[in-house]
Amino acid sequence: MFDLSLPTYSITRPNGHTPPCPHGAGDPNRPFALTVPNPLPAVQMSGLAAPMVLARFATLTEAMQGALDHAEGIAPDAAPQMIAILDRDDRLVLAGAASDCAVTWCHPVTSAAEARSVVHDASQLRAQAGRAQDWREPDLAQRLRQRADLLDARLVDPLWRRFVARALQIAA
Repeated sequence: MFDLSLPTYSITRPNGHTPPCPHGAGDPNRPFALTVPNPLPAVQMSGLAAPMVLARFATLTEAMQGALDHAEGIAPDAAPQMIAILDRDDRLVLAGAASDCAVTWCHPVTSAAEARSVVHDASQLRAQAGRAQDWREPDLAQRLRQRADLLDARLVDPLWRRFVARALQIAA
């Protein structure tokens, strides 16, 4: 799902302490998984990059709160980190960018036509990022990939689109 262009960070706190995974991270009976892209280069290059599960939650609300808790551990000067909430069938429920104590959730697409448009636009941005990389403009390439990742984050599974759109309205 993610191009993995956003930098990924461990969840180690500033004092060097890695917090335990809250809310039964290993309990497969909890339907919502808070995930981040797998940072291992070999996994990224394999094309089979499954996201790393940070924790599992019983409700979407708890998962959204878990994302905020995770964002509190991100350094203030660090680049945003893509996060996603998946259901028990690994369908995308909600995704966004986590940064210093905040999460910017991406609103889901509302139709198949909008999804196709988003896929097209993200593909174009990735092509531009490839050209920027060829022109030795790594910062520009990274920004373009980040924008493409944020577009991809809108590609919520059709099963969840309306529910998540309403949840984001309520949360606002």
